[in-house]
Amino acid sequence: MAHRRCLHALTRHATSLVSLKTPINPPLSAAISFKTVTPTQPNNTRISSRFGPTWCTHWSISRRFSSSKSDDDEEEEEEEKIGQSSDGEEEIDDTVTDIKREYSLEEIEEEAAEIGYKVVGPLQKSERVFKQYEPVFAVVQVGSHQFKISNRDSIYVEKLKFCEVNDKLILNKVLLLGSANQTIVGRPIVPEAAVHAVVEEHALDAKVIIFKKKRRKNYRRTKGHRQELTKLRITDVQGIAKPEKVATTNPENVAVAA
Repeated sequence: MAHRRCLHALTRHATSLVSLKTPINPPLSAAISFKTVTPTQPNNTRISSRFGPTWCTHWSISRRFSSSKSDDDEEEEEEEKIGQSSDGEEEIDDTVTDIKREYSLEEIEEEAAEIGYKVVGPLQKSERVFKQYEPVFAVVQVGSHQFKISNRDSIYVEKLKFCEVNDKLILNKVLLLGSANQTIVGRPIVPEAAVHAVVEEHALDAKVIIFKKKRRKNYRRTKGHRQELTKLRITDVQGIAKPEKVATTNPENVAVAA
């Protein structure tokens, strides 16, 4: 901007020097321009009579041009306004990000169903949900991961944000059920099959180091990440016939009885 102002000043002085070398008797166009300009600026009559009308016209025009706001100043004002508006927008965005989103019950149920679980409610002290081991297994999908589970197993899944510790869950996306007698494969989900679980804790996984480097660029970045996890304890597998327990007898006792 400073260079432009210097150029304006130099052009103004150059036009004044060139006008001094012009003849005293100006052409008709200059005389007309002088008559049209001088009434608006009566203070320049002495200068015009001394140096001729052409010098006065150039001086008055350049003077009037310099007294008005330049394009650079207008551009600066526009940039300042844009900067202020952008700063205001950024502040508004910061305030919006700080506010936590509130989910309705319908939204919570929809997102939980997409992940593959449903919250039943908190576990009561009087409830006895943990059973003995049963020779039945299932393959369930939670989020984007699949797990092979059976009764009384514990698994770690990515953090489930709509449940708390000691909440009872139902895992709906059952892909496969199996036992010693039969196997049921879903297409892709087994109908009327469910896996019951209880939330034991919310924990953090071991830290993973992410290191980036670009050779000969003095670029090195080291970051750490700990994935948030939720620990689930499987309590029951439903949707398949469970084999009955067979009473075992010792052969020694049978021989003695015979």
